[in-house]
Amino acid sequence: MRKFIAFIGVAALAAGCTTNPYTGETQASKTVIGTGVGAASGAALGAIGGAIAGGEAGKGAAIGAGVGALAGMGVGAYMDRQEAILRQKLAGTGVRVVREGQNLRLIMPGNITFATDSADIAPQFYTTLNAVALVLNEFPETLIEVTGHTDATGKAEYNQRLSQQRAGSVAQYLIAQGVAPNRTLAQGAGESMPIASNETPTGRAQNRRVEIRIRPMTR
Repeated sequence: MRKFIAFIGVAALAAGCTTNPYTGETQASKTVIGTGVGAASGAALGAIGGAIAGGEAGKGAAIGAGVGALAGMGVGAYMDRQEAILRQKLAGTGVRVVREGQNLRLIMPGNITFATDSADIAPQFYTTLNAVALVLNEFPETLIEVTGHTDATGKAEYNQRLSQQRAGSVAQYLIAQGVAPNRTLAQGAGESMPIASNETPTGRAQNRRVEIRIRPMTR
């Protein structure tokens, strides 16, 4: 077991070696050092857990190493990587990616997601949602909140119902693409959270939207 943990630490450090631009010496980056320490700690905990459960220590250590590596990497680095991939995949789609601390928010304008007064996803938007689902599946240590929004045209009760239905449609589509249901929450905000004035056509168009908020499970 000690040899296994030592191997994880050495492998992590070796993979993350960089050259110091000032001294010319080889060194391990701080990120990789954190990952290696987390992996080694996780491996030890996994081995203990496997022994307690009567399972194989090696298998428990491997599972623990994976969890420990994520903890060692840190929430910031985890969300940084997810943000970069989302920006790359959603470039040119009309979807905005906004960073808010350690959270991410995807803003999907109503004119590209749904037809007027409809909760059926526009067929041309499937490709975009497929890209979002792929990234969400690649980063499973996050929770997803899908919120529908409308402008202030019409009755508030109708707008609330429509926003809930639209959020539900997006959430169900993501789940159908493999996103775990227990990570996903769908809710409607109706006309209660405008981001622009409802007095102009441009403002109302901005208010008609679906947002996906992605936050790390550790928070």
